[in-house]
Amino acid sequence: MKKNQKLLSLFLSILLAATVFTGGGCDYLSQPINSDNTNDTNNTSLPIDTDWTFPTPQQNLPKLANYAMVVAMVKPAVVAIDVKYTTQDIFGRQTISVVSGSGFIIDPNGYIITNNHVVEGGSTVTVTLSDDRTFTASQVVTDSRTDLAVIKVDTLGEDLPFVYIGDSSALEVGEPVAAIGNALGLGITMKGGWISRLDAQITVDQSVTLYGLIGTDVAINEGNSGGPLVNMAGEVIGITSAKIAEVGVEGVGYAININSARTFIEELVKKGYITRPFMGVAGILTVDNSIQSYFRLGIDRGVLIRGVSEGGPAEKAGLMANDVILAINGQPVLTDEELILAIHGKKVGDKIEVSYFRDGVTTTVTLTLAETPPPES
Repeated sequence: MKKNQKLLSLFLSILLAATVFTGGGCDYLSQPINSDNTNDTNNTSLPIDTDWTFPTPQQNLPKLANYAMVVAMVKPAVVAIDVKYTTQDIFGRQTISVVSGSGFIIDPNGYIITNNHVVEGGSTVTVTLSDDRTFTASQVVTDSRTDLAVIKVDTLGEDLPFVYIGDSSALEVGEPVAAIGNALGLGITMKGGWISRLDAQITVDQSVTLYGLIGTDVAINEGNSGGPLVNMAGEVIGITSAKIAEVGVEGVGYAININSARTFIEELVKKGYITRPFMGVAGILTVDNSIQSYFRLGIDRGVLIRGVSEGGPAEKAGLMANDVILAINGQPVLTDEELILAIHGKKVGDKIEVSYFRDGVTTTVTLTLAETPPPES
């Protein structure tokens, strides 16, 4: 692992001291996953609205003259989120704690976007607007591997402000942005800065990786999680998610880009969970000199698969244990991470060309990605 990757993995600090976003780790390849919805009072695996669609990005909104104008435009639709957790101590006594985060209203009918790690496991979720109106969540759907969550509140006929959606694919390094949220639980505040990096990637742990992140030097504090990262037109282009916190590391924060999030969010609302593609290979290993020697492989590059799922896409395509995958759709894959990235973003039913090495011969087959099976009970 490269030095900077170790730093990110070791020192990633998730706001609100909760587990975060994300990507899919090896789940796209082999490990059964579920929708990551808990059974808490406000969390449900049921869809919120099967007909709901993510709002269309705005077209050519004018840039505003300063941050004050951006805040005036966006702040009314940004909410402070308070999540109550009920636990028991070793003596069986009930303990209640409350943590704070941020979110933003994406639809005036009461749809609020935030991070999974803001609301995961909470027993009660309350949102407060900047005008002090307060609502209790009627439904919460979450997904830990994207660090996304949707809160639904009953508006009771009230008009709710909402944000405008931008196009994160149009961002440039050096572009000014603002993070608006409930920093430190003190109410809705704003921090300004610039985009420092695009298409960033963070490994949180062995099963969770964040992809396609927007890097920023905006000061991100506890409570900012789930709030919007906006451009100077007041459009949401990212969802504030994490920061690096360690001595010697300053101004390194990340947001989930809105273009990647939109499909996942829409699926959460429509289904209550996110469907992921399944390749059906297990125990993937990057082939290096030691792997080549240990398994007596006839090749020194690629990704070794130690097994295939019975009846899964890989087995149906003819792949077997100890095959070495060399390329996906003609693009070389030299590491296990590159194999994961090659599947990341694909959809159930997509066909991919897999080139693999076996017994001195390289073969290419067509593999149809299936839906990840549910976990064993």
